[in-house]
Amino acid sequence: MVRSDRLLDEVKTFNDLVAEVQSKGICGKCGGCVSFCSAGEFNALGMREDGSPWLMDEAKCVKCGICYLICPQVKVLDPELDDKMFWKPPIGPNLRLVSARTTSPRVMEVCTDGGVVTSVLTYALEKGLIQAAIVSRKTGPFERQPMVATSPEELIEAAGSHFEETFHLDEIGRRYNSFVPSVRDIKSLGKRNLERVALVGTPCQVYTFRKMQLLKVVPSDAIALTIGLFCMENFAFDEAARQRLERKMGVPLDNIRKLNIKDDVLVTRQNGEVVHIPFEIVHEVARPACFACPDFACDYADISCGGLGSPDGYTTTLVRTSLGETVYNGAKQEGYIQEWSPPEEERADLHKKQMMEKIVSFAQRKKERARHILSE
Repeated sequence: MVRSDRLLDEVKTFNDLVAEVQSKGICGKCGGCVSFCSAGEFNALGMREDGSPWLMDEAKCVKCGICYLICPQVKVLDPELDDKMFWKPPIGPNLRLVSARTTSPRVMEVCTDGGVVTSVLTYALEKGLIQAAIVSRKTGPFERQPMVATSPEELIEAAGSHFEETFHLDEIGRRYNSFVPSVRDIKSLGKRNLERVALVGTPCQVYTFRKMQLLKVVPSDAIALTIGLFCMENFAFDEAARQRLERKMGVPLDNIRKLNIKDDVLVTRQNGEVVHIPFEIVHEVARPACFACPDFACDYADISCGGLGSPDGYTTTLVRTSLGETVYNGAKQEGYIQEWSPPEEERADLHKKQMMEKIVSFAQRKKERARHILSE
């Protein structure tokens, strides 16, 4: 329950977001504020061409302050959210930590790591636990688009959007952005009569949604499951920065088949060769908002997933909530996914310990980076 005295002390509006977030260059352009405003039929906020929100019609603003509260750069609701989600240091709730992978050859052929996200969503969709899932479709190594998948085939399409199929430099122009504004698609769910939808998102997106849920605002009631993605940073850059990045990486963007992040940045060339790129090289094209985000492991998701710490071909899967556990266990029991099992039990314990140490290490690095940026 959100304490009313905390919210009534001083109601802040979108103008405060401009002063406290946009003017500092840390707006993540997630679209949460606009999604709430438009879904609630207020329509005071709009999106500029570059994805940033703006006060489109101040006369329609009811000054409720919700756009301010749900912004991922605003931490006012953290105490209540932590209580509700049973958050505990250092990375939130942890019911189960495993390395797992899909059992589907089709999914394995196109997935980034072990295909757990796609297969868990497929299970939930086929069993009627959800009606759809908000996912992202790759259109380039640094370019993605959100989509609402309503069938297993569409889930596989999203997972298998190879760069060589759609990535043409002359088509995508001179701007590159790997951040997927998935939260914006929540506002359309009511119009499509979708009431049970899974959201796959980055930490800032899941965090925004959880705050919407905490405040019981439309359209958060349509999200029935959240799967979070480990995230150190996303990228946004122009043509000049692209040329600098290509020189430093030694790999032209149009020669990249897959981009993945584990202990470093893994770039897979079209011929299958894997090139390891230090984080420092890609930092210069990271979105400024990412440096102000303290969440690496998507602490507030039902299930968090990534490649860090798992063997090649497996997904590091962190089950956080009872809902997440129910869905994950169902997918495993029905044969949609399988877990990696070392030959010796001692090694299994050591593997989990090493996975957790890596996740915590990355999480601490991101938290420290955010503290440093926000204290400047």
